[in-house]
Amino acid sequence: MKKLIGIILSVLTLFGFIFAKDITMSGSTTVFPIAQLAAEKFMDKNPDINISVRGGGSGVGISDLILGRVDIGDASRRIKNKEIKKAKENGINVFEIPVANDGIAIVVNPSNGVNDLTVEQVKKIFMGEINNWKQLGGPSMPIVVISRDVSSGTFDTFKELVLEGGKVRDDALLLASNNAVASTVSETPGAIGYVGLAFVSEKIKALAIDGVIPSENSVKDKSYKISRKLYMYTNGSPKGEIKSFIDFILSKEGQEIVKQVGYLPIN
Repeated sequence: MKKLIGIILSVLTLFGFIFAKDITMSGSTTVFPIAQLAAEKFMDKNPDINISVRGGGSGVGISDLILGRVDIGDASRRIKNKEIKKAKENGINVFEIPVANDGIAIVVNPSNGVNDLTVEQVKKIFMGEINNWKQLGGPSMPIVVISRDVSSGTFDTFKELVLEGGKVRDDALLLASNNAVASTVSETPGAIGYVGLAFVSEKIKALAIDGVIPSENSVKDKSYKISRKLYMYTNGSPKGEIKSFIDFILSKEGQEIVKQVGYLPIN
């Protein structure tokens, strides 16, 4: 009898591994720190659920969701109408879940003496109308523009809120992640770039924009103008283990993770 029970338990254990649930995510490098840490905490609580998290940019996450490659698409911008249309053509009913608030910090090398710019000045820098820091009261040094690439939701938000739909200068260096922008700015004395709040560190300097430094308080009270929400997208209203994971992110514990990685709770 004991032997029979042992065999049954072994079979049940085997089936438990076979039917272990998987959740797949990809997308925004801005949302990635939230997704990664939340996934780790959630799997600790639910060892029968496996969650894989990849970056790639908001455009990649939304595209992967539309093509049925992932369960959750992470994005630092809202989905576009043309993406919603393509999703419907593919039988995907996109459902939007805001998970955090964020500010886009305009950052320079710490050696740069400039501390404050206007939105208009940032616009002129990135569109190529201002080319030297001496035009802004800084040293006589060429401005090296660092931008995100076109698959980035951060790029889309920056283009909308700062460039007002304008084009980034042709000689701008286009990089694939917040980390890449922060690293390049930290190593380049004349550089200027932009990153999500969670990626600001002592290695780069966040500028005041129109007199307001990007911070938890200035994003919360909306005095910092370059702010946005961060999103997760699913195919239809989430159900099952996907709903459980989303509910965890929106819970008190999940929103503490949002704060822990450097962003602001959604509520």
